[in-house]
Amino acid sequence: MAAHRLPPSLNRLLLAVKYASFRTRCCALQPNAQYSTVYSPNEKTFDKILIANRGEIACRVMKTCHKMGIQTVAVHSDVDSSAVHVKMADEAVCVGPAPTSKSYLNMDAIMDAVRATGAQAVHPGYGFLSENKEFAKRLAAEGVAFIGPDTHAIQAMGDKIESKLIAKAAKVNTIPGYDGVVKTAEEAVKISQDIGYPVMIKASAGGGGKGMRIAWNDEETREGFRFSSQEAASSFGDDRLLIEKFIDNPRHIEIQVLADRHGNALWLNERECSIQRRNQKVVEEAPSTFLDPEMRRAMGEQAVQLAMAVQYSSAGTVEFLVDSKKNFFFLEMNTRLQVEHPITECITGLDLVEQMIRVAKGYQLQHKQKDIPINGWAIESRVYAEDPYKSFGLPSIGRLSQYQEPLNLSNV
Repeated sequence: MAAHRLPPSLNRLLLAVKYASFRTRCCALQPNAQYSTVYSPNEKTFDKILIANRGEIACRVMKTCHKMGIQTVAVHSDVDSSAVHVKMADEAVCVGPAPTSKSYLNMDAIMDAVRATGAQAVHPGYGFLSENKEFAKRLAAEGVAFIGPDTHAIQAMGDKIESKLIAKAAKVNTIPGYDGVVKTAEEAVKISQDIGYPVMIKASAGGGGKGMRIAWNDEETREGFRFSSQEAASSFGDDRLLIEKFIDNPRHIEIQVLADRHGNALWLNERECSIQRRNQKVVEEAPSTFLDPEMRRAMGEQAVQLAMAVQYSSAGTVEFLVDSKKNFFFLEMNTRLQVEHPITECITGLDLVEQMIRVAKGYQLQHKQKDIPINGWAIESRVYAEDPYKSFGLPSIGRLSQYQEPLNLSNV
């Protein structure tokens, strides 16, 4: 877990989080924070949207659709027939049995659901098919809008090697390293020596920390090359590796971007997610206490430059690593709505799902960069269900019997 200075009240919250026996997310915000009221009921978007997801994010998308007067279609596996997102929707279609590969990842079944219900657009949420270019292509072929970026942006930003080359060409700061694919362990050693230790060996098609190793010398590089390529092949079906300079004591800061199909793009401030466990984000906060206005603007402008370079349209997130001297380097771009998007909504007042729907229909953004505020401070926490008797190293499965959010963080 990366070191990070936090308010005492949040430290107490995190201590409680560590020993919690459930997993959820919570957000603290200014009491007066509200979504911007730019939506006009007279603005025609879609009559019906299918949400190709489940749980929290499906419910989140449906809330905005209902606000906009749009009918919603839920998809579900046979065991999720009584789930909350199914009950919230105007219509629901079963797309297969419990295994996600046979239901929520079953493109044929979801396409059948789109046809059967007459949905004009699909919101993929996050995970599952949200960054699947083949799914977006199939929707486009049938005249159904994909509420997200086009296939070019998904493909370009989905590959770490290609995305880094595009970022360099767009004059975005990138981590020093080797831009090509590393083919052998000895080639990895030579590249690492040229870059200078320590280095990070990582899977080109990776994510979630899989296929990543830090190497401090030649022997660790050989070992890291072997293990990372094996893990990358088993996890992603792609054993290509790249090598970058390892940024010691990094902060993980991401910029939310929003762009339309008319060449307009905005940066919606930042979220800091430096507190992580097993390369998974535990706490997100917006804005970051580490950034000053000048650095925030520089990072935002570079994030927009990258979005423009791939003709991005919709909401997306450009992630950066930042060192102790406030040098920042491009890490990756997520071409979807992220789990932690609500805290950006808390401090800006923008409903990102509403904006995604408008962009997918072809409308221009209604805001200018000068209109984007920072109103208050918000956090989102991932609460882990881990077994305390096994050093918190394994999941602890069970039924959640009670959960109560703190009403005021200052009293936690």
